[in-house]
Amino acid sequence: MTKAIRIERTGGPEVMQYVDVQVGPPGPDEVQVRNHAVGLNYIDVYFRTGLYPMPLPAGIGLEGAGEVVAVGANVKSVKVGDRVAYSGQPPGSYAQLRNMPPNNLVKLPASISYETGAAMMLKGLTVQYLFRRTYKLQKGQTILFHAAAGGVGLIAMQWAKALGVTVIGTVGSEEKAALARKFGCDHTILYTRENVVERVREITNGEMVPVVYDSVGKDTFQASIDCLRPFGLMVSFGNASGPVPPMPLTALKGSLYITRPSLMAHTADRGVLDEMAADLFKMVSSGKVHIPIDQRYPLSEARQAHIDLEGRKTTGTTILLP
Repeated sequence: MTKAIRIERTGGPEVMQYVDVQVGPPGPDEVQVRNHAVGLNYIDVYFRTGLYPMPLPAGIGLEGAGEVVAVGANVKSVKVGDRVAYSGQPPGSYAQLRNMPPNNLVKLPASISYETGAAMMLKGLTVQYLFRRTYKLQKGQTILFHAAAGGVGLIAMQWAKALGVTVIGTVGSEEKAALARKFGCDHTILYTRENVVERVREITNGEMVPVVYDSVGKDTFQASIDCLRPFGLMVSFGNASGPVPPMPLTALKGSLYITRPSLMAHTADRGVLDEMAADLFKMVSSGKVHIPIDQRYPLSEARQAHIDLEGRKTTGTTILLP
């Protein structure tokens, strides 16, 4: 028997149960991975609450890093003993041991620890596609990035700095503002007491920004739209404050564009996943991007980890240790 978090119904953190599970040998097209560390991400909350539906009962979690301990007969991409990291479907990373398809597994370089691998895959690959695919940033540009001190945000601050991009970042406290600046944010806006649109106008001398990256959702959506210059792009890639309510297309004044990208869509193509992972590993191994692991919880305390995440008490990345 091995331990895992399972949910039988959607709801608050209390629906997560730390239980014994029996993990049999992998199927012919599966790999068995012993997780050394598991990543905590806000998308896990969406699955737990039912915002993103999935069949129940089920496991939860989309990210981890560990060692391959068994492979199915048809699997050729990895072998027993390989160090691997992953992010993506199906849910179930909150576990000591799991069977999973090899589609999302990438070999973890020896220079990157299991903890860093688990902390960076979903967030790091998200920043990679946001900056290199959704809107390819160019040196000298100025952007607005919400939740600059969060897990994705702190990686984004460093990556943008490496690209020569000026970042305006929103944060919820003075402590988070200092943290964002430490990781490369050029201008911080304390959204709890400052007007985001007015501050962006001031910082950009009225030019506004060509792109806004918004993972907050309902609370920041209109301000994000108002911060764009004509022909600008609104990138909505999360709903931390709740889903954005319906809006008329006429709200996109100034010939604006809007997109709702997802990591899963980008990594569905194995060749694209390999390219994205190689770019991420290069940024981390070179030292241009440091993955800050600010919270560690035993897997058995996953409920508390979710409570802290939803209460905006966390910074950087958080991992669960099986």
